Amino acid sequence: MKTLFLICLLTLAYLSSIAQAETPVDQWKGKTILLIGAHPDDDSYSQGTLAMLQDHGNEVFIAILTSGNVGTQDPALSMTDLANIRLQEELGALEEIGIPADHYINLGYDDGMLEYENKKEVVAKLVRLIRKIRPDVLFAFDPGKGEQRWHKADHRAASYLAADAARAAMWPLLFQGQVTVEGLKAHTIPEYILYDSAEEDKNTWVDISAYKDMKIKAMARYVSQWSSGWYKYTGPELSEEEQQKVIERVSKRIKYVDGKAVEGFRYYKGLPDNIGR
Repeated sequence: MKTLFLICLLTLAYLSSIAQAETPVDQWKGKTILLIGAHPDDDSYSQGTLAMLQDHGNEVFIAILTSGNVGTQDPALSMTDLANIRLQEELGALEEIGIPADHYINLGYDDGMLEYENKKEVVAKLVRLIRKIRPDVLFAFDPGKGEQRWHKADHRAASYLAADAARAAMWPLLFQGQVTVEGLKAHTIPEYILYDSAEEDKNTWVDISAYKDMKIKAMARYVSQWSSGWYKYTGPELSEEEQQKVIERVSKRIKYVDGKAVEGFRYYKGLPDNIGR
């Protein structure tokens, strides 16, 4: 029994080791990175890692599917008001982690309604983006390994839309007009960093200690999400006391392992067909 237990442990260790990137994420240089998320602030799952990658000479792009125009219970805010607020918050957050504003793309769909949009249309837009940017690595919500990962509505839709777009982008006869008319080329994304994964599926931990403060400052920019915006928006300027409360709240979201600030992901390398296997 003890021998069988040791064999199982060794097998798990081996499988874990081959799942990780050959070159550790903190050593990546010269890569093009694309993150696809559902809402302005979804990049906060990996802002420490994104800040590090940008700082190390990689080029990072952020593509968000919705304008985030619904997430408030303040009756004085309209959808247009909130969309504008979320845009400024996101640009401020990206500035904190060193990602230029012209590397931010928002497709403008309504918050909370993503799974009811025309899927072919959304995938076509993402495929065009992938073929234009030609990323080496895609950051996206984890659709699940072996079985479906539960996400709230827009996150659930975004996880599958990103995976489906990655698969479609590699086939030149899918959305063929992008190739024959627009002059784009099919593109296969070789590596994936999947965030908001189940804890047992995470196989890559990135030490973000040197970028922790940048992540906290970036997350604190989402005033409408962390502070007064839920019930009565009073931003974007906060009193010193309110700002400190936001800092304290977002700081609690940082995960630590052995005293080091980290972000955890499921790393996958291969064809997008097998992302969930």
